[in-house]
Amino acid sequence: ETAPLTSKKDVSDCNEGEDCKGNGLLVRNPKSALRLVEDGNKVHPRQGDKGEAAQISNGYSGVQSSVPCNGMGEVEDAQSTAPAATTTTTTTTSITCGAEGQQQLKELEDRETWSKKIDFLLSVIGYAVDLGNVWRFPYICYQNGGGAFLIPYTIMAIFGGIPLFYMELALGQYHRNGCISIWRKICPIFKGIGFAICIIDLYVASYYNTIMAWAFYYLVSSFTAELPWTSCTNAWNTGNCTNYFSKDNVSWSLHSISPAEEFYTRQVLQVHRSNGLDDLGGISWQLTLCLLLIFTIVYFSIWKGVKTSGKVVWVTATFPYIILFILLVRGATLPGAWRGVLYYLKPDWQKLLATEVWVDAAAQIFFSLGPGFGVLLAYASYNKFHNNCYQDALVTSTVNCATSFVSGFVIFTVLGYMAEMRNEDVSEVAKDTGPSLLFITYAEAIANMPASTFFAIIFFLMLLTLGLDSTFAGLEGVITGVLDEFPHVWSKRRELFVLGLTIICFLASLATLTFGGAYVVKLFEEYATGPAVLTVVFLEAIAVAWFYGITQFCNDVKEMLGFTPGWYWRVCWAAISPIFLLFVTCSFLSNPPELRLFDYNYPYWTTVVGYCIGTSSIICIPIYMVYRLIITPGTLKERILKSITPETATEIPFGDIHMNAV
Repeated sequence: ETAPLTSKKDVSDCNEGEDCKGNGLLVRNPKSALRLVEDGNKVHPRQGDKGEAAQISNGYSGVQSSVPCNGMGEVEDAQSTAPAATTTTTTTTSITCGAEGQQQLKELEDRETWSKKIDFLLSVIGYAVDLGNVWRFPYICYQNGGGAFLIPYTIMAIFGGIPLFYMELALGQYHRNGCISIWRKICPIFKGIGFAICIIDLYVASYYNTIMAWAFYYLVSSFTAELPWTSCTNAWNTGNCTNYFSKDNVSWSLHSISPAEEFYTRQVLQVHRSNGLDDLGGISWQLTLCLLLIFTIVYFSIWKGVKTSGKVVWVTATFPYIILFILLVRGATLPGAWRGVLYYLKPDWQKLLATEVWVDAAAQIFFSLGPGFGVLLAYASYNKFHNNCYQDALVTSTVNCATSFVSGFVIFTVLGYMAEMRNEDVSEVAKDTGPSLLFITYAEAIANMPASTFFAIIFFLMLLTLGLDSTFAGLEGVITGVLDEFPHVWSKRRELFVLGLTIICFLASLATLTFGGAYVVKLFEEYATGPAVLTVVFLEAIAVAWFYGITQFCNDVKEMLGFTPGWYWRVCWAAISPIFLLFVTCSFLSNPPELRLFDYNYPYWTTVVGYCIGTSSIICIPIYMVYRLIITPGTLKERILKSITPETATEIPFGDIHMNAV
C-alpha cells in the first residue's frame, strides 16, 4: 500500500482513486490522506503560511494543491495576483511535477555526502585554521594590548563571528546548494553575491598559494646539514649581513641585516631585482616549479570531490597540531622564552579605549573563521540533512580560536629567545609582521637551535599543511557553486572543470612569482579580499535576516535539528552581526592601509588599483540586481516582489520520503 519514493512505477500509470495524479508527481487522495500534525509534529510549512502543514499520503511525499501544475513545477495561489494590500496572505507553493520532479529528486539522491562526520569537521577546521592563525593573531594581540586584547576578541567572536559561522553552515546544510544557486531558494535578487564570492576565491587562490610556494622552497632548502640562512658566506649575502649567533663577538648595529632576512629577500623572493610594482622584473623559475607542484597536489586532492579531500584533511588538518605541540615544548625550554610570553600577554588596559583595537579584533575573528568565501556553504551542503550543524559551529569555532591563542605562545617563546640572544627588547625583535615573522624571525631562531634541520623541516611542513587545506576549501567553494548552478554542463565533468580551474589559478599567479611578486601578494592581501568579503557577508546577513526572514530561517533550522534557535541567535543575525560587519567595513574604508613592504613604499596609484580590484568582485551584486529586474515581467512593483521571493523548492528528506518546501 505504501510504495517507496523511488518506486519504478510510472506516475502516469495511476488508476482513479490512487494516491497520484497524471500531471503531478504525487497528490493527496482525500480518502487516505493523513496529516502529520495530528500528534503535534509539523513538517516544513510553506513560506508565508507558517500555520498550515503540508499533507502526506501513505508514504508518498508531495506538496499538495488542488491547482494543477503550470509546467514549470510551480503552483500559484489564487491570491498571488491580488493587490499589494493583501500581500500578507499571498502564498507561493512549489510542487514537483512529472519528469522535472523526478529529475530534482534524482539530483538530491545523487549528491554525495561526507563519508564520516569527522571528515567534515576536519575539513572545516582545516579551512578555518590557516597561516593567519600562526602569524596574524600573535602580532595583532601584542600590538593591541596583549592579554587585554582577548576581551574585545572574545566579544567580537560571541556576537559577530560565531553567529555568522553558524548561519552559513545552516544555510548550506538545509538548502544543499553552492554559493550561486542557493540564492534561488533564499532571495533571487541577491544571486550576484554568489558570483562575487567566486571571483574573491579566485583572487585568493592567485596569491595565497604563492606563500605556500615560498614555504616549499624553504622546505627543500632545509634538507642540508647546515641551513643556508645561518651564515653570511653565501653568494646572495651583502656586506651588511651580521650573524650575531656566531661564536665571535659580533655587535648588532642599525644597518645590520640577519642572514635569514637576506636569504628570504635576496634568494627566495629576489626583490632586489625589482624596482616595485611598476617594474616587477622576470619570473623566478624556482618558485614557479614550487607552485606547480603545489597546484598538482591540490588538483589530485579535490578532483573527485569531498570523498577524496575528506581523506586528505586527516593529514593536513591534524599534522599542524602535532608540530605546534612539539614547537611549543621546544620554545618553552629556550633561554629567554619567559620574556616573550610576558610581552605577549601583559595587558595594556588603556588600549581598550582605542577604536582601532576593536576594529582589529572584529577583523581578526571574522577572517579567521572565514564566512563569506562560500566554503562553509559548500562543505555543509554535503552533510546529511539532520546533522547537528549547531554543535559543529561551536566546536570548530572554539578550536579555531584556541589554536590562534596557542600559536601566540609558539611564536613568542621564540621571540623571547631571539631578544635574549640579541640583548634587545622583545619589541625590537617583533617588528616583522605577516609572512616575514615566519620566514625571517622564526626561521632564524630555528636555525640556531640544536637539531635545527629537523625543526626546520617539520616547521615548513606545518606551514604547507596549514595552507593546503585552506586552498582545498577555497577552490571547493567555487567548484560546488559552479557545478550546482550549471549541472547540465559540468555535473559529469567535474575532473575536467577542476583541471581548468587549477590551470587558470596557476596562470593568474604568475605575477606573484616575479622578482617583485611579494609586492603583488601584499596588494592583493590588503585590497582584493578585505573590504569585498566584508561587503558580501553584510549583504548576505541582510538578505537572510530581512528578506528571507528570521522566522523562516529559524523554522528551517528546527526542521533539521529539532529545536529553534533562541533569542540570542535571532538578535545576532538580525541586528548585531550586520552592525558588526558594517562597523568593520566603514573603519577600513575610512582608514585605508598605508602599504609598505621591506624598504618599498607603495605609491598612491596602488591604492586606486587596490580599490578597483576589490570593487571588481562586488560589482557583480548590483549588476545582477539590475539584470534580474529587467528580465522579470510585470510592473516595477511586481518585478521587485518576484525578485525577492524564493523561486525554487527545497527538497527536504523525511525518512524515506522527500518533501518540497519553499
